Amino acid sequence: MRLDIISIFPEYFAPLDVSLIGKARERGTLDVRVHQLRDWAYDVHRTVDDTPYGGGPGMVMKPEVWGEAIDAVIGASAIPGGGHVRGSDEDEGRDGGEARATPQASAPGPVESQPVAPGTDAPATVEPTIVASLTPVLPRMIVPTPSGRPFSQELAQELAQEPWLLFACGRYEGIDSRVMEEYSGRLRVDEVSIGDYVLAGGEVAVLVMVEAIGRLLPGVLGNAQSVVDDSFAPGSMENLVEGPVYTKPPVWRGHEVPAVLLSGHHGNVARWRRDEAIRRTVRNRPELAAALDPAKLDKHDRKLLDELSFRVRRKDVAN
Repeated sequence: MRLDIISIFPEYFAPLDVSLIGKARERGTLDVRVHQLRDWAYDVHRTVDDTPYGGGPGMVMKPEVWGEAIDAVIGASAIPGGGHVRGSDEDEGRDGGEARATPQASAPGPVESQPVAPGTDAPATVEPTIVASLTPVLPRMIVPTPSGRPFSQELAQELAQEPWLLFACGRYEGIDSRVMEEYSGRLRVDEVSIGDYVLAGGEVAVLVMVEAIGRLLPGVLGNAQSVVDDSFAPGSMENLVEGPVYTKPPVWRGHEVPAVLLSGHHGNVARWRRDEAIRRTVRNRPELAAALDPAKLDKHDRKLLDELSFRVRRKDVAN
């Protein structure tokens, strides 16, 4: 996966060099490129913001600066055959740096003498595989903002399937809305919020999203099963948070590890873990528990929810 990040504070992303994400970059699983937005501001002060139309406090990030930055980042891949393709030899072991365009694919014979296939710029005589290679490769653009759609494990898994993500980090009162309007016609643009609070800028949100997405890529985690058992993971953990976890020693400061975890009975352990996940979800995230799918609840789940005096879509359960 390729990740491009545009920000006025590139130094914010030093943490992407450490831990699992840092190792993924070293292996070439993640190709992370961080860009200084001010490189596309040409006045003496390299200004990226101005006062808002309509008045009010704060400043708004200028559309022309963002437009030039985004065009430059995606430009190498906005031509047929250009840019990054997952699994290409060119990308093995590549570290940061500017995007490089690959040579444009060409068909045998003079292109101008061949008929054009409908809906493409490719000659009609070109094989389908060559036509596919002429399709522009473009990123999915993510704009962190408190007014965006909520970031979730489900969205992280969706984004982990993308070959290329472009993050636009706003500051001040945000990015001029025309930037999102402009690029929505050329890219898939998602405005995304990591929570119901306001940060000074989008950099922290991008760090959160990159870690959540990056750990889902094949080979990043040592044990792929860890993803299946995560809080909110699709399947048995959907709309549930993970329960408590323990390690050695069996007794610490008078606190004992639950006996079931020492029993060696895998079925009982699995049942205990699910029960504890349900208990913790009801206690800490009742809105998630209320959204549990009755079709995915067994008799034991429903009995436990009754004991906790918690009802899940009561009419549906009754049916």
